[in-house]
Amino acid sequence: MTKRQGWALWLIALVALPLMAQKQFTLEDLNFGGNNYRNMIPKNRSLTWWGDQLIRMSGDTCWTVNVTSGKEKVLFTGERLNKRAGLNADSLKVKSFESFPYASEPLVLGWSDTDRVLVNFKTGKVVWRQPFNMDAQAAEWNKSSRATAFVKGDNLYVTDGKGGTRQVTSDGSRDMVYGQSVHRNEFGIEGGLFWNPQGTRLAFYRMDQSMVTDYPLINVPELDDSTQVIATPAPEKYPMAGQTSHLVWVGVLDVATGDTVYLKAGDPTDRYFSNISWNPDGNIVYMMEGNRDQNMVDLVAYDAVTGNRINTLYHEAHPKYVEPQHPVTFLPWDKEKFILWSERDGYNHLYLYDTAGRLVKQLTNGNWVVMDLLGFDTERQALIISASADNPIQQNLYRVDVTTGQMTRVDEGGKGWHSGRLSASGRYLIDNYQEPDVPRNIAIVDTRNNKQMRYFTAPDPWQGYSVPEYRCGSIKAADGVTDLYYRMVMPVDFDPAKKYPTVVYVYGGPHAHNVDARWHWSSRSWETYMAQRGYLLFILDNRGSENRGRDFEQATFRQLGQVEMQDQMCGVDFLRTLNYVDTARLGVHGWSFGGFMTISLMTNYPDVFKVGVAGGPVIDWKWYEVMYGERYMDTPQTNPEGYAMSSLLNKAADLKGRLQIIIGLNDPTVVPQHAYSFLKACIAAGTQPDFYVYPGQGHNMRGHQSVHLHERITRYFDDYLK
Repeated sequence: MTKRQGWALWLIALVALPLMAQKQFTLEDLNFGGNNYRNMIPKNRSLTWWGDQLIRMSGDTCWTVNVTSGKEKVLFTGERLNKRAGLNADSLKVKSFESFPYASEPLVLGWSDTDRVLVNFKTGKVVWRQPFNMDAQAAEWNKSSRATAFVKGDNLYVTDGKGGTRQVTSDGSRDMVYGQSVHRNEFGIEGGLFWNPQGTRLAFYRMDQSMVTDYPLINVPELDDSTQVIATPAPEKYPMAGQTSHLVWVGVLDVATGDTVYLKAGDPTDRYFSNISWNPDGNIVYMMEGNRDQNMVDLVAYDAVTGNRINTLYHEAHPKYVEPQHPVTFLPWDKEKFILWSERDGYNHLYLYDTAGRLVKQLTNGNWVVMDLLGFDTERQALIISASADNPIQQNLYRVDVTTGQMTRVDEGGKGWHSGRLSASGRYLIDNYQEPDVPRNIAIVDTRNNKQMRYFTAPDPWQGYSVPEYRCGSIKAADGVTDLYYRMVMPVDFDPAKKYPTVVYVYGGPHAHNVDARWHWSSRSWETYMAQRGYLLFILDNRGSENRGRDFEQATFRQLGQVEMQDQMCGVDFLRTLNYVDTARLGVHGWSFGGFMTISLMTNYPDVFKVGVAGGPVIDWKWYEVMYGERYMDTPQTNPEGYAMSSLLNKAADLKGRLQIIIGLNDPTVVPQHAYSFLKACIAAGTQPDFYVYPGQGHNMRGHQSVHLHERITRYFDDYLK
């Protein structure tokens, strides 16, 4: 062998080595229920603020992080803290740390097996502890009074800061629910307990659902349970569109006296109470009140001592619907002014009002949406927000001067999807973000001068694996004007001369989107698994999805599925222009609203889609819950044409391709009646869908069963599309 031949062989080996070393993904790697999934997602840092001091928490160790240099120093370890505090018994040891609730005090809030504790990490002393109930249905702690409100057996209890516990209600049951979410978690409702700033009064929900129909779900015995032979009832209170709904009141407890008053909001029949908040003095409750038609809402103030109505500060109406999602937020430097969220100019923006209900000014404006209010720079009187002002598929962080209205972007780089967490004073900001080719970066930003310090860069967890190409672009909607954004995941080892089976993944419904400027354009990991198996994946956000403004979202009003299908078919038309897409092998898959869209596309365009997998699909909107269903469709009584048009029952005879329907047997969101009724319609029509059910599972498959689910979905496409 000559020297030149030796070098040539070495070069060939060097080039081939990376190709030979490329590893293949499994669902255990890519699915969130998989046993290797945690190693395959971008690394992160658990960060919080102690005033303006940045803290990193990992395991039982907390470090201080210098906000200008990123240098870390151990603040304390749990082992040392427990030893100094003399906590030796396992039940007493502080086993996890939650927050540093007091900016000026060296106290960390933590948990043992039995107690919530505050530990002085400088002296090692436990300065306060409070037993907590492991079986509480809901709980809310107030850092000012250190009182905890909790719900047990659907009844409300309060433990004050000194450890005394009072039972507030005694008639709690499945029919009478206290202190928990109402209106089925719509209107931004995430709980039912609302402390005033001082922790001296508690507002809480009381819901009477005795008049609501029970939906008959069942619990199937566990395989290893020898004590239970027969399945047991697990009924769900489920008000369907057009049916009788529950009644809701808001109570206010005075912790010192134990007295409770209920806000005098009038007859709660067919009304929605949401977005509860307090004034800074803690003696006035604010609440959004909407009608059942959801086309108008009032912001109302109530006296927390008497429950009397004080005044209506704001009214908003729209011919389609009004959807309040955020409580009002008072300015920290002016207790007579608050921030109100509204879509009244067509986009979700912030408005400044005074407590007399007078508009002071619109704080943000433009053809983009505010996504979150992170907090305030109190000294300089500015607020920090996240918004889509730079690009419809980005989320960036901005500083808004309340006096001048000047808006300045304060994140690092500017591209991608940025999430922020603000320090106590509002001067410093954690900017945690991804870009399409960036797994994760974390920067620390001084919001006053926009100086940025890169604190953390995550390595690519997929290094060494066979990774497909991810593309993003836009097409026009069916109206010929509106831009729609798509993501394509190309088959691994893509060859443009070949033709590939293509799966359209779809959701398409309100309050969700699929395509944004996160890592891999926010691709779901199952798409990568399919691309590895030789499929092309196409994902399009149609009109009706979120973060694009009121008109974009309300285009589907009273006719769910119709405009969405038109836009998705524009996506199919785009795919037809690509020579490498095998249009004879088009599949479609989606879950929930996406399951509804999957069957809609399979039956309305039976000659286009060869294979579909529909998970947890809505079949007829008259069987969906009151709040969501009536917002977008009105009632079956007032919109019979729209309900008939969107129903898939009369489309069962049009099914041609292979369709698999998958549900959880205990789904409390899209109840099994949807799938069962469609199966009955298919039997009557002589069409042949396939069906699979997960006993004991709800609307989504939990834990490792999700791996099983996605293997089943994959096999279905392998069997009938590939």
